[in-house]
Amino acid sequence: MAVQKDDELEIYRHSAAHVMAHAVSELFPGVKLGIGPPIEDGFYYDFDLDHSLTTEDLEKIEEKMREIVKRDEPFIREEIPKDEAIKLFTSLNQPFKVELIKEIEDDKLTIYREGNFVDLCRGPHLSSTGKIKAFKLLSVAGAYWRGDEKNAMLQRIYGTSFKTQNELDEYLKKLEEAAKRDHRKLGKELDLFSFHEVAGAGLVFYHPKGAVLRFILEDFIKMEHAKRGYQFVITPHILKGDLWKISGHYDFYRENMYFFEIDEKEYAVKPMNCLGHILIYQTKPRSYRELPIRFFELGTVYRYERSGVLHGLLRVRGFTQDDAHIFCSIEQLEDEIIGVLDFAFYTLKTFGFKEYEIKLSTRPEKYAGTPEIWEEATKALKQAMEHHGVAYEVDPGEGVFYGPKIDIKLKDAIGRFWQATTIQVDFNNPERFDMVYWGQDNLQHQPVMIHRAIFGSLERFTGALIEHYAGALPVWLSPVQVVVIPIANRHFDYAQKVAQRLSQEKIRFEVDERSESIGKKVRDAQIQKVPYMLVVGDKEVEKRVVALRERKEGDKGQISLDNFIKKIKKEIEEKF
Repeated sequence: MAVQKDDELEIYRHSAAHVMAHAVSELFPGVKLGIGPPIEDGFYYDFDLDHSLTTEDLEKIEEKMREIVKRDEPFIREEIPKDEAIKLFTSLNQPFKVELIKEIEDDKLTIYREGNFVDLCRGPHLSSTGKIKAFKLLSVAGAYWRGDEKNAMLQRIYGTSFKTQNELDEYLKKLEEAAKRDHRKLGKELDLFSFHEVAGAGLVFYHPKGAVLRFILEDFIKMEHAKRGYQFVITPHILKGDLWKISGHYDFYRENMYFFEIDEKEYAVKPMNCLGHILIYQTKPRSYRELPIRFFELGTVYRYERSGVLHGLLRVRGFTQDDAHIFCSIEQLEDEIIGVLDFAFYTLKTFGFKEYEIKLSTRPEKYAGTPEIWEEATKALKQAMEHHGVAYEVDPGEGVFYGPKIDIKLKDAIGRFWQATTIQVDFNNPERFDMVYWGQDNLQHQPVMIHRAIFGSLERFTGALIEHYAGALPVWLSPVQVVVIPIANRHFDYAQKVAQRLSQEKIRFEVDERSESIGKKVRDAQIQKVPYMLVVGDKEVEKRVVALRERKEGDKGQISLDNFIKKIKKEIEEKF
C-alpha cells in the first residue's frame, strides 16, 4: 500500500527556513536572498553576501532566530499582481527574487510577511513564528545559484527543526554518530580508497584492501545471479552517438553524458549498459520459448555530475553497476518483478540491512512513449509490490524518461536511508530498437524490458556498508580477517606457521612483524577494525596454540589453531 509524507513537518521546516532568512536579513543588511526550501532532514537557504559566514555567525543567526520566534510574529499571506511583485522585490534590491518572478507564468503570485520581513513564497506556513519550538543551524556550504556553475556562487546555510527539543536532541546525536561513521574519513583511515584531483573529480581509486572488499561484493553478486538464471555478458565502454539517438538518451540525457569524436564520428562513453544488452539480444531470432532472457553485467559507466554534488563513494562520475536487463513477455512481467524484489530483499538482508523505504516513481514531465504504455508499466510495478505485501510511497514525476521505476532505500544502523535497488519497466526501448520475438502463434511480438540493479552501484553500496558498520565490517566482508602478532623476533617462525595454515584455509590475514610493542600492535589492529588478533609468544609457541583477541570483546585467552579456524570459518560461512 502507498504511504504519505509528513506534510506537517515539511510546513514546520519551511517556516523555520523563512525565520532564518529573516534573521540573516536583520544581521546582514543588504543580503540578497536565493531560495529556502524544506528538505528531507531539515531546510536550507541560499544567500549572496560579501561576508564569508563562519560557525560564530551561525550562532549569532540562531540567537536572532530565537528573538524572532519570541516575538511570535504572524506569517501573513498576500496575493499580489506579478508586476507589483517585480516592483516590490526590485525596490528591496532582491535580483534573484525578481528573476524567479519573471519566469512565473501566472498573473498573480503569493508573498509572505513576518514583521518587517517579506519573501516570495507559495507557502503554506505555520500561523506564526512562535510555533517554531526547536531548531539548529548545522553548516555552511557553497552553492551555485539554481545549481548552474555559470551562475553566482551563493552561501547555503543548512539547518534542521523539530516539533520538540527531545526530537532535535536525538537528531543531533545521530548527526554526531554519522560524523564518526563517515565513509570518506573511514576510507582513508582503513586505507580502502582515495580520490585524486589531479586525475579528475568523482573518480575512485581502490587500494588493496578496498579492492578485496570490492571483489567480495562482486563474487557474491555473480554467484547469486548465476543461481537465478542470469546469463553473463560484457559490453564495450564506448558506443556510437547514433545508438544514443535511437534510445532517446541523446535528447533526454545528453547533459549527463561524455561525447567525443573518433574518425570524425561521434561516440559516447556509456552512462548505462542497456544498449549493449539490446544489441546482444538482437544478434539472432528469439522465440517465446527462450523468454525470459536475463542478461547480467558488472558494467562500469560514466556520468557527468556537477562538482558541487560529488560526495565520496555516494555520488561519483565513474561507477560500476550490478546491472541486468530482463527481456520477457507482458504475461511474464509481474512474476519477473516479483523475482527481482525477492532477490533484492535477500541480498540486502544478507548484508545486514533489514528495513527499507520503497518508492514508486511515476511519469516525469519529459518522457518517451505514450501515456497508455506508462500506465501499463506502472500498474505492473504496483501489482508486484502489492503481491509482495510491501508498503511503498508514490513519488510523482520522478520516473526516468523511458519508464516508471521502483527504488529501494535501505535503512542503516542509525536510521539513515541509502539508495540501493532500482527496478525500471521499459516499453520504449524495445519499440525504438524494433526488438521482437516469435510467439506461440507464429507471429512477431515486442518484448518488455526490465532494467534493474540490486546493489545499485558497487561504489554507493560500499559507502553504505562502511557507514552502517562504522568500518567494523562483519568477518566475511573484512578485507583482513585476522592479524597474527608475534610478541618478539624469536616468535616470527611460529607466527609464519600460523599464517601458512590460515592461508591454506583461505582466511585473509596479515602478520605484524614490526619492531613495535605488543600494545601498539594490538591498538593498531583495533584501529584498523580487524575482527581477530592472534598473539603468539613463548607460551603459545610452547603449547602450539594462539592467544585470541576479538575486536569487540578483547582478550579471550588461549585457543588451539584448529578450534579458532572452525570458529571463524563458521562465521564466514554463515555471514556473521
